[in-house]
Amino acid sequence: MTVRLTLISPATSEALREIRFDDDGPLDPAGVARAEALAHSVGPTPHAYASPSRRCRRTARALGLPAEPVEALAGCAMGRWRGRTLEAVAAAEEAEVAAWLSDPAAAPHGGESLRDLRVRVGAWLDGLGDDAGRVTAVAEPDVIRAATVHALAAPDAMAWRLDVRPLTAVHLTGRAGRWNLRAGEPLGQP
Repeated sequence: MTVRLTLISPATSEALREIRFDDDGPLDPAGVARAEALAHSVGPTPHAYASPSRRCRRTARALGLPAEPVEALAGCAMGRWRGRTLEAVAAAEEAEVAAWLSDPAAAPHGGESLRDLRVRVGAWLDGLGDDAGRVTAVAEPDVIRAATVHALAAPDAMAWRLDVRPLTAVHLTGRAGRWNLRAGEPLGQP
């Protein structure tokens, strides 16, 4: 059997708009309204999951998905940078941000490295099993990037080159650890 995994990014929130390391803030009202308007485009699925963040769980509810929160799908732990904008962190810790952006194993913020995130998300992806069938997960953009990089066996640094917009879907299909990718589809599009 082929696994058909759809990864959906959350609706907009203040943190996403401000390019701020997530602090588990809520979706903004426009994000909720947009997700609710797109609920018709997300078909039923026997397995629905979500990153444990408030914005992913709320997006799943707005889309009509009875999603189970999964800790393995949590966004990257950003340590002392959590809740701060990238601009503010770069101004205060220029060398640390440069290291974080250039070395996937670096975690100068005291949290999780990009590589650690990819390994964690990749273990969840590999654990789905060939008999999982259709699976939908509402996940943080960094989790979607990590899953995509893992599925394609690409270098960890490729995650920085992937743009994941709000309420878009990435589709991974495969079995026995071989994945195919259909990326960046806005919800509501064929």
